[in-house]
Amino acid sequence: MSEPLLVCDGVEVAYDQVQVLFGVDLEIHRGEIVALLGTNGAGKSTLLKAISSTVGVMGGSIRLAGEDITRATPQAVAKKGVVQVPGGKAVFPTLTVAEHLRAAGWLYRDDPEYLAGAREQVLDTFPRLRERIDQMAGNLSGGEQQMLALGMAFIAKPELLMIDELSLGLAPTIVEQLLGIVRRIQEGGTAIILVEQSINVALTVAERAYFMEKGEVRFEGPTAELLERDDIVRSVFLQGAAATTGERRARTRSADEAARRRAELAARPVVLQVDGLVKRFGGIRAVDDATFDLHEGEILGLIGPNGAGKTTIFDLISGFLTPDAGRIRLAGEDVTDLSPDARAWKGLGRSFQDARLVPSLTVAENLAIGLERHITLRDPVASALGLPGIVRLEEDVAWTVADLIELMNLGAFRDKFVRELSTGSRRIVDLAMCIAHDPKVLLLDEPSSGIAQRETEALGPLLQRIQQETGCALLVIEHDMPLITGISDRMIALELGHPIVEGTPQEVTTDPRVVTSYLGGDLAVIQRSGAGSATASARRPPRAAPPAAAARRRTRRTPLVAPGRER
Repeated sequence: MSEPLLVCDGVEVAYDQVQVLFGVDLEIHRGEIVALLGTNGAGKSTLLKAISSTVGVMGGSIRLAGEDITRATPQAVAKKGVVQVPGGKAVFPTLTVAEHLRAAGWLYRDDPEYLAGAREQVLDTFPRLRERIDQMAGNLSGGEQQMLALGMAFIAKPELLMIDELSLGLAPTIVEQLLGIVRRIQEGGTAIILVEQSINVALTVAERAYFMEKGEVRFEGPTAELLERDDIVRSVFLQGAAATTGERRARTRSADEAARRRAELAARPVVLQVDGLVKRFGGIRAVDDATFDLHEGEILGLIGPNGAGKTTIFDLISGFLTPDAGRIRLAGEDVTDLSPDARAWKGLGRSFQDARLVPSLTVAENLAIGLERHITLRDPVASALGLPGIVRLEEDVAWTVADLIELMNLGAFRDKFVRELSTGSRRIVDLAMCIAHDPKVLLLDEPSSGIAQRETEALGPLLQRIQQETGCALLVIEHDMPLITGISDRMIALELGHPIVEGTPQEVTTDPRVVTSYLGGDLAVIQRSGAGSATASARRPPRAAPPAAAARRRTRRTPLVAPGRER
């Protein structure tokens, strides 16, 4: 075999005093695709940052084509052909799509013919970007921003392309297109490292795989061998995940059970009513006459292509955007003209695609912020004097935070700053904050985004458990079809901002319009988690609810802020 293009030898990385990578070895050859897999917080993204020199290496070495680049600057590494597509937000909100594509060609400013051709290829691949060529990137949907980031990487013509979470925020049809593009790039001799939370997606293109856990490589070899290592690929972070992926099996509801469930929900009060919502951005009608009801205790799934208006509907419901037409009612009260915080006080909860937390606070402190709506005593003088009522209130908050940490299995991260967490771990903290809010209606925008495949398989039962314990209604946007079909009582498919199909998961996912415009034909992409049919209306049996918080016995009380943590 020829000399490797990239060699990582004993790479060690730390953030402040926290070591993240421990002697990582990795080899990449020219023209091969390698999947880099692992649990949340395993250090996958950190390894990519070390290779691109955006984080410093404290031990080991990195060589590219035989040249040591361990201490090189990020600009020097980029000029040598190393291009990274970061996971999550990878665009500049105040620059237009056209400006991003122009900036991506900074290495080839002397070759305008190549830049023009590459730009057209990107726009042909992603027609949504052509439609929004003069829009600010901050106004794009999460999936459209991911398309733009990938398009910029393609223009850079890399020798080594590192993609952090290819399918993040993207509809199955778009992921299917991207996999084809990745294969074509590989055929041109480019080496590719693909960090992907969905093992199903990653292994459709990768010949070899590395699996990381807790900053170390636990497996390296052909992908076929990885699939046989059940002890590795089923490593999980969420509590109880083993039960959901092992001995517990999903059961399909019978037609009679589904009909009874629909009749029961239809008889319940409507907690959220969306009536004729319209939203325009310039000449683009992002939401077009969206109308639906959400009943008490119901889980309603929203699916649709990138740019279909799903997140815009969430922004309208939660008050971050003002509708051009239509009304929104929460528990029978018209909240169309209320501010986001006023809607939150009335029991509306919301998560975002990018887990908006306070990075300078610990996990425990962020969870305490989520309890703000339930604080009954707000007297700064009493707080300053430490009066008994305030002390009891702080103890109640600390106990509730402890309950949430136990429920979400966040004990190892309790006293870590949020900025130290991986994307997936921040997602779990964000979900825990939503639970702390205890809303009547909870809007979840792609809850599986950034979470490893086995975690996603555990997330479905967890969301059902949350709904049962809190009694809230859930409105969920999700591209992972096994997850969304497994938890939803009802689903709505959107296209160009307008609902086109509404019904049971089985009815929606088998509708020809949904299959053509959204699902595509690659089963590995559709079934990003699990191995069951993507169109099955499967629902796992609910777990037994844990004892109420007030009834739990504790041997000691844990302070809200851990001692010894310095800002």
